[in-house]
Amino acid sequence: MTEEFETGEVVRPFIVTGGRTRPVQEDLRIETLVSALPSALAAPIGFERHRIVELCQYPHSVAELAALLPVPLGVARVLVADLAAERYVRVHPQAAGDVTVALLERIRAGLLRL
Repeated sequence: MTEEFETGEVVRPFIVTGGRTRPVQEDLRIETLVSALPSALAAPIGFERHRIVELCQYPHSVAELAALLPVPLGVARVLVADLAAERYVRVHPQAAGDVTVALLERIRAGLLRL
């Protein structure tokens, strides 16, 4: 047996999400910023969800939350969508339009000039 298994530190992703693999908010992208609402810290919610609320005192992307928890990206999307549906976190709208290749090239050129 591994150390993690013996200490009970490993929790299967399907347990955390209640067996769900898709978020209730399908358009939730990994770069979407999320911030906690003021009343969320006192809410009686589970460990992973409470940790998201703690982290989201300052805006974080869904991908950052997945890395910080650490949980798979799909699990983070499900948890964030649930918290948003229950009004514990605010999902910030995406900027108008998607990132274009031209924009990425301009950013890259600017970074190379540094």
